[in-house]
Amino acid sequence: MDREELLSLMRTRSYRPMTAAELLDALGVEDEEAFRELLKTLEQEGYIVRTRKDKYGLPEKMGLASGFLQASPRGYAFVVPREREQADVYISALNLNGAMHGDLVLARILPGTMGRRQEGEIIRVLQRANRRVVGTFTSTRHLSFVVPDDPRLHQDILIAPDNSLGAREKDKVVVEITRWPETRRNPEGRVVEILGQVGRPGVDVLSIIKKYDLEPEFPPEVLREADGLSKNFSTRELAGRRDLREWRLVTIDGADARDLDDAVSLELLPGGNYLLGVHIADVSFYVREGSALDREAFNRGTSVYFVDRVIPMLPPRLSNDICSLNAGEDRLAITALMTITPRGTVKSYELFPSIIRVRERMTYDAVRRILDDGDPELQERYRELVPDFRLMARLAAVLRQRREKRGAIDFDFPEAKVELDDQGLPVAIIPRRRSVAEGIIEEFMIAANEVVARHLYELAVPAVYRIHEEPAPDKMEELNKFLGYFGVQVRPNREGRVKPAAFQEILVNFKGRPEERVISTVLLRSMMHARYAGQCLGHFGLASPFYCHFTSPIRRYPDLVVHRILRETWSPAGLTPQRLAELEAFVARAAARASEREKMAEEAEREALDMKKVQYMERHIGEIFSGVISGVVPYGFFVELENTVEGLVHVSTLADDYYHYQEEQLALVGEHTGRVFRIGLPVEVLVARANVEARQVDFELVKAEDMTAKGQGTAASQKGIKKVKKSRKKTVAGGDRARRKVSGQRGRKRNKDSRGRS
Repeated sequence: MDREELLSLMRTRSYRPMTAAELLDALGVEDEEAFRELLKTLEQEGYIVRTRKDKYGLPEKMGLASGFLQASPRGYAFVVPREREQADVYISALNLNGAMHGDLVLARILPGTMGRRQEGEIIRVLQRANRRVVGTFTSTRHLSFVVPDDPRLHQDILIAPDNSLGAREKDKVVVEITRWPETRRNPEGRVVEILGQVGRPGVDVLSIIKKYDLEPEFPPEVLREADGLSKNFSTRELAGRRDLREWRLVTIDGADARDLDDAVSLELLPGGNYLLGVHIADVSFYVREGSALDREAFNRGTSVYFVDRVIPMLPPRLSNDICSLNAGEDRLAITALMTITPRGTVKSYELFPSIIRVRERMTYDAVRRILDDGDPELQERYRELVPDFRLMARLAAVLRQRREKRGAIDFDFPEAKVELDDQGLPVAIIPRRRSVAEGIIEEFMIAANEVVARHLYELAVPAVYRIHEEPAPDKMEELNKFLGYFGVQVRPNREGRVKPAAFQEILVNFKGRPEERVISTVLLRSMMHARYAGQCLGHFGLASPFYCHFTSPIRRYPDLVVHRILRETWSPAGLTPQRLAELEAFVARAAARASEREKMAEEAEREALDMKKVQYMERHIGEIFSGVISGVVPYGFFVELENTVEGLVHVSTLADDYYHYQEEQLALVGEHTGRVFRIGLPVEVLVARANVEARQVDFELVKAEDMTAKGQGTAASQKGIKKVKKSRKKTVAGGDRARRKVSGQRGRKRNKDSRGRS
């Protein structure tokens, strides 16, 4: 009896809560001890609930909800159920009952809230998420406490005098919680590490590293294992590998990349077909299953990239040296060799182990300057490779057109590169859009990932797939409500299913318009987050039925697992039934762990980048910047600058009128003037404040293009203006315009990047 069988039974309509003994009898389970342990595990993980009468059932069938608590800095929170089809449950600050952001909790649904937005109260904390917290130490004459860096942790942590570790005022510290919060009582803790004074170089990023429980250093046994590996290959190790060392292979990466795990080659075959080679570092040759290196890589899941440093999944001995496809050095690889027609169809392919030698280490910028700018110096320097680059650009365009034709959604958000000085302070923010060079690598990596995923699926062997599910119905309802303001909708097909082409059509319609960035952001937020799974469920965003991650085994654990499974399929002995069962169980665990670690890495990277952006704006207080309104809320509107920094213009700073939020228009409308502030409006703003601790920038409006005066307001917005003038609502409190609270937080999801992270 496994967990899925038990949960499937409980999901049937006829099931009524049973005791463990009744379940044992009904299911005919022989191993009672193992079964009771399974019940205990599922209860701890929130999948099932044990009643006071020791009967087991599903939370959702008992007026309960289990899931992770997502808190807001404003005090309230939501329980996000693990079962994706269930709605989030709103929890007021008064009903948290000692639960903290990130905890796995059990909530009781409050009477009278079923059928609309569900509200609940926390009745049990199943697993604590914040055993250690990073914050700022402060003290008074009688009391010391730590203010958490994470604004979603609402309560300060009390520190007894003998638990301070000698911390001083304004020290960044790591505190271990010794007593969890209660309804009317703050948590208590002890300082276990002092990171340094606020404002000291490097302390800012170090605080984020500690906050997300990242570990820059590797355990001694892992380093010893890495140091024991050799670059040299014996004849035995090369047996069965195809020798491609004379091929013209190049790597194309960012200038500061050190872990080069993919190389490409391309030639035009007689008859017009392309022969595309995607050659990936054979990390699985060095990192063997069950080794210390493997266990550490499983735990880390992914490399984490900050503005000023990298926390790698594998030790530098591997990630930057032995496995990295450095130019001019022999390296072991796994090659995907694809014959592609002029229309972009993969006609045939081969997957095999190889030995390669990269001809040149190219950068995105150099390839762009060769192809787009015709840089004469670079064209001369790489004259042997220039025809290859031109051919690569041609094939990438063909592959891209084919993806677009099948309906793939292409979000082209600019990525911000922050340049730092010697003290780690930001001196410039440079927005970078995807160039022809990034496009080449993205298309080639997607092609290889699809081929490998289809290959494994057709072999019917277990694998870790990269999946992206269709948007949830409630998200589609919210999205269409927003899009209705712009006169468009995402419409389902005849079967009632939403296809990615419907999203793509909207993106094309808004290309080049002021609202393009905002429309893209809202469309992206409405979609599910891509994740790893042991089942091949397809990739909605790429409009691909088969997709996995194969191309980055140096920095992503799922890719390493895929390499290992490929290697096993090449073994003459094949995969035994027992091995297939072992892999089935393992890929489920590996997929869950990798998804969890990827989400953590995204949050840490985003927070560090946002912090550096705010530090940059701190140096520009009082200066004026151009931007576009990117979001409107009851208390003001958000403005995104050309350098990708986003800040808030609070409604209280708009002194020319009383402004009211028109939810159906997503606009602020002036009561007397009829002036409209809506998404996409170009504005000029002055930087008023920059709060690094809160990661927040405040703007004040200097000038805005008057859309209504120019006749550019929509019929819907004009209707909204009349409605406000007619009602003439006036609410003044303390001299400020009326303010309404908004539920939900603005956030961004990482888009796919040029390394095939879709």
